[in-house]
Amino acid sequence: MTTTTPDAAPPTTGPMRTESDSLGSMQIPADAYWGIHTARALENFPITRRPISVYPDLIEALARVKQAAARANKELGVLDADKAELIDRVCEEIVGGQLHDQFLVGVIQGGAGTSTNMNTNEVIANRGLEILGLPFGDYEHLHPIDDVNRSQSTNDVYPTAIKLAMVFGIKRLLAEHTLLTEAFARKGAEFAGILKVGRTQLQDAVPMTLGQEFTGFAHTLIEDFDRLSEVIPWLNEINMGATAIGTGITADSRYADAVRRHLVEVTGIEMETSPDLIEATSDAGIFMTLSGTLKRNAVKLSKICNDLRLLSSGPQAGLGEINLPPRQAGSSIMPGKVNPVIPEVVNQVAFSVIGADATVTAAAEGGQLQLNAFEPVIAHSILQSIAWMTNASYTLRVNCIDGITANITRLAAQVDSSVGVVTALTPFIGYAASAALAHTALTTNASIAELVVSSGLMSAEDVARVLAPERLSGMVPTTGLISLVTPQPTDED
Repeated sequence: MTTTTPDAAPPTTGPMRTESDSLGSMQIPADAYWGIHTARALENFPITRRPISVYPDLIEALARVKQAAARANKELGVLDADKAELIDRVCEEIVGGQLHDQFLVGVIQGGAGTSTNMNTNEVIANRGLEILGLPFGDYEHLHPIDDVNRSQSTNDVYPTAIKLAMVFGIKRLLAEHTLLTEAFARKGAEFAGILKVGRTQLQDAVPMTLGQEFTGFAHTLIEDFDRLSEVIPWLNEINMGATAIGTGITADSRYADAVRRHLVEVTGIEMETSPDLIEATSDAGIFMTLSGTLKRNAVKLSKICNDLRLLSSGPQAGLGEINLPPRQAGSSIMPGKVNPVIPEVVNQVAFSVIGADATVTAAAEGGQLQLNAFEPVIAHSILQSIAWMTNASYTLRVNCIDGITANITRLAAQVDSSVGVVTALTPFIGYAASAALAHTALTTNASIAELVVSSGLMSAEDVARVLAPERLSGMVPTTGLISLVTPQPTDED
């Protein structure tokens, strides 16, 4: 098998074959499943050094679209049954993981995805010829355009395939997202009884439990699960049958419905044909919606990682409330230093997703008239974001969240010395008195409880009841405690 560097011109040494197109002829490596259209793309777009095969979901989606098209064309009698079945067979091989190394065109390419579509057509055609025992490039017997691309255009194949690939990826992301949410929820339950000082604007606030903090992380992720799930039905609206601009030219009038039915059959995903194929062929709105939703998820996950880094800061001079599992040495000069590398890498993924969303927005706006020529960079940006978010969620769960422990002694000491607990006393002694006691506590290092009792505002027993951990954290309401110091109203009041 010839190995070609992605995005690079094919080699000119070794056995070659000649292929021709409307621009002329080129030499193609004799054993390459791709052909002249792919070769021209390799010459024209040496940009990213990343082939489309870095996104296996996209390769599978392209194969499923071609498979459904072949079945629809066979059903309608516009493609020879033997050819259709051969295409079908090759597509199953690609879905099974074969030939992915032959999808070489770069993820960023001019032509609105034409190079990706032609790379797919050529690989399927030449593998079909190989099955027939015929030489590569003998397109008289199975043609990349006339047969594999029958009733299609890049302008309906490519957006349909990238939408399908995004659905595949989102489902995988949602599965990993669920596992991460469950990991946070487990920590919430584990830390349920551990009291700590809450913080607002990085300043001490009222008490809460560490369990409440981690349960809050879980709940914010649940919200993003719902938002990501809501995007999938919108991605399932396709424009197959639109062909060039949405008029359906060169396709049988029954083709759009037939190819949709077969695509549902081979993917198991319910899809709908857009009611306006011209609009669907030119509009990129769904990609902005998906990208924005991914950005929301990334930003919220990054904020959680910021919190984890703060909570674990130290271990001596920082907050030091939790301990992240040590994953690697943190410094080439400071012995024993361990850094929060897992939250840090998730932060960086989030930054990339934020940037990708800006790219998608610009590309969606940049389309003109009946087609958006910039769908390749849209596809690359979103598919990369999905893949990176999936991987980031995995490593955060396995290499960080599952191994977090609480620094119980430090947390208890912080609560004991916190003046924030005075907030719980304001219903009983008033705001002004509470503020005065807080000031005194800060200047004398005396505890709030001691100051309240010594001032004669409340008894030691009443203070203990009000400042009980379960009441400070809101786990048990303060209803009924008002009677400790405030007479209940009577009918005469």
